[in-house]
Amino acid sequence: MKNFVGENLYQKISQELRSFATKERAIVMRRFFRTAKGGYGEGDEFIGASVPDTHSVAKKYSGISLEIVQELLDSKIHEERLLSLLILVEKFRNLDQKGKKEIFDFYISNSQKINNWDLVDLSADKIAGEYLYGKNTKTLQDFAISQNLWQRRIAIISTFNFIKKGKFALAFKIAKILLKDEHDLIHKAVGWMLREIGKRDIAAEEGFLKKHYKKMPRTMLRYAIEKFPAKKRLSYLKGQI
Repeated sequence: MKNFVGENLYQKISQELRSFATKERAIVMRRFFRTAKGGYGEGDEFIGASVPDTHSVAKKYSGISLEIVQELLDSKIHEERLLSLLILVEKFRNLDQKGKKEIFDFYISNSQKINNWDLVDLSADKIAGEYLYGKNTKTLQDFAISQNLWQRRIAIISTFNFIKKGKFALAFKIAKILLKDEHDLIHKAVGWMLREIGKRDIAAEEGFLKKHYKKMPRTMLRYAIEKFPAKKRLSYLKGQI
């Protein structure tokens, strides 16, 4: 992992990222991420760099300082914020526990800048979830009741790390907190995590669903039961379980 220094490093990285961007992709991304007035991504700016290309830049510059990462994360450009988070993920993988804590603290303190669903989904379980596994998870429970949409999404997506390790209790706890959430992006995220539990332990998922499915937002339920056999899916949707 190279260590990069220099006053103009941020500009260099930014220019390199832009070398992969296209105007056509930027137009599509602005629409896809709902950047118009009233959308969840209102005002977000895109240059049109793809996720694979952003990943490649992140790997190249994973040795940069947190000061430069902060500059990227402070950017109004969506792909620069994504790049900062992918760099954090790369850094996190290669550090000892003390270093991982520094990255985790940095991530949490900047959580309000992690302000779109892809930014959350590509980082939360790999940093917050991984760091908190086996530790006190109050941070995620606090995020689950936050007024900030993206902190709530961080809370539930972080549990994916636990789910992949066969531990479902935290995901169920966060999901229960979010059952009455009003935002569609939370409904989708909770349903997704419940579906992931079902891939590993269908009885565990159904145990939760049978207690709560009638109170779930429709989108949350649909996501949770997406892989169920058609007949069972219909029974849940009709409230006949």
